[in-house]
Amino acid sequence: MVRVSVAIPGHPYDVVVGSGILADAASFLPPLLDVRSAFVVADAEAAPRYFEPLAAGLAAGGLEPVLLTVPAGEAAKTLQVFATLLHQLATQEAHRDDLVVALGGGATGDLAGFVAATYMRGLPFVQVPTTLTAQVDAAIGGKTAVNLPEGKNLVGAFHQPRAVLADVGTLATLSERDYRSGLAEVAKYALTLDTRLLEQLESGPGPVLARDPGALEVLIARCAAAKAAAVAEDERDVGARLMLNFGHTLGHALERLDAFEGRSHGEAIAVGMVFAARLSEVRGLCPAGVASRVTRLLTSLGLEVDGSFPPVDDILSALRLDKKYLGGVRFVLLEDVGKPVIVEGVTPQEVGTLLRTLGAGA
Repeated sequence: MVRVSVAIPGHPYDVVVGSGILADAASFLPPLLDVRSAFVVADAEAAPRYFEPLAAGLAAGGLEPVLLTVPAGEAAKTLQVFATLLHQLATQEAHRDDLVVALGGGATGDLAGFVAATYMRGLPFVQVPTTLTAQVDAAIGGKTAVNLPEGKNLVGAFHQPRAVLADVGTLATLSERDYRSGLAEVAKYALTLDTRLLEQLESGPGPVLARDPGALEVLIARCAAAKAAAVAEDERDVGARLMLNFGHTLGHALERLDAFEGRSHGEAIAVGMVFAARLSEVRGLCPAGVASRVTRLLTSLGLEVDGSFPPVDDILSALRLDKKYLGGVRFVLLEDVGKPVIVEGVTPQEVGTLLRTLGAGA
């Protein structure tokens, strides 16, 4: 078991990574005053697999677990589901010191965290991520949100969890597609903040692809440490934390144009990382060959980086709704691997030209 500290001033907490954590969940929680109930917001895939052991682990610490089931994936991140959860808390007389627990993937954590941030002006919140994407990235850092038809994560709040409990045993039941989707976020850290991790993945990703528990514990802890450092320096996403958006500018636009039902988050981000690397080369920011290195890494992790694009005008319209659009498109680009840089005001013409060279239609 590994503990990674997220040292946010005034809101520190630990990310606990290991096997068998669910069954002993209460022992990893910080002291919580006057908590009676733990309202477990679990997605429809995680609930039948993991609610029972988690409930036992919470009950052992004197908490009464209450299950609130939501759809799996981005389908949960709507204002309608958000409102339903608020009504459920109210009808069950949730107290302001009761606990909200997110059990599932990153979308479940985003939704449950936003509920916790807003009900009675804020309830304590614990993340129990069961997907690789959530364990290495989404569950850490306090970003909570739901989507609108116009864009991803447009309604939300910052609300830090009291703890993140990442049980690597839950990754054994992920589909191959979902698991490899999570590897896109792993690649993001390797390409931007942890070149030692990049070298390890390039030398042989076999144990990671095989889901070896020991390899996963080390991998998730490394990614969590990278995320924790960025969040501790920049909780509100105005400086160093922006580097974690590598690949996400185009990726979020593709997700939105697929109505969150086409490419998975990781699949969209993989395409976005290759695009950002190629844009870095076109702008002369990085040496030739960086984009090829990004492509090789993602391909070795089983991620497709080509695929079809929506029409260029549709992509540009989606980019204008990005939270980071400021008179032009903001991208995280690369001066080299391990050297991300924020570039403001990339013009629609630049984006459109490169998209067309990659096969996007008019």
